[in-house]
Amino acid sequence: MKSRMTSIIFLPIAAVLSLGVAAVYAQESVKMTFSGTSENSANNLQQPNTTMDEDSFAGTGAAGSFTLRLVRAISNNPSPPPNNCMGANEMYFTEPAGGGVFRFQDGSLLYVQLAQGSGDCIDFSANDAHCTLNLQITGGTGRFTNVSGTLTLTETVLPVLADALGNPVFFAATGKITGTVAGVSDGQSQGEQ
Repeated sequence: MKSRMTSIIFLPIAAVLSLGVAAVYAQESVKMTFSGTSENSANNLQQPNTTMDEDSFAGTGAAGSFTLRLVRAISNNPSPPPNNCMGANEMYFTEPAGGGVFRFQDGSLLYVQLAQGSGDCIDFSANDAHCTLNLQITGGTGRFTNVSGTLTLTETVLPVLADALGNPVFFAATGKITGTVAGVSDGQSQGEQ
């Protein structure tokens, strides 16, 4: 009788706890689109032999409208390219450091840091760049207080303004952000758009 009573009491409690833990650790797919601008930055991440870049994007996804501000160091010297950047007129530049903040329409913030494997493939014949940024989620506020996960930002960048010497200094950017996020609170989802 005692064994049966213990099962009746503890099995429902164990089920509730298991479901609660599963909900906390469930990963959700992310799909967002954005557009904005990119330019040289006065910030300095103290990375040797790099140029500073600053991005200002606005976009949307299932989690709502957002802005994203990124600061990143881009290597001054070309690196060995990945397979998707091996054209005769293409050069690849790595990004050793950087980070940013997403601000969503409800005021919640999501913090990210650049992860290894981020870089820019510049195509001089097409006069554009294709950038892939691997972003590690490091925290946030509001509904993103206890989140974790990874995001991949892919963008196409086009020069729109050059300095007096003809060097591009201001760029237009469009792209998408995909990945997974775990731990979004209040039943809110980063889900697919």
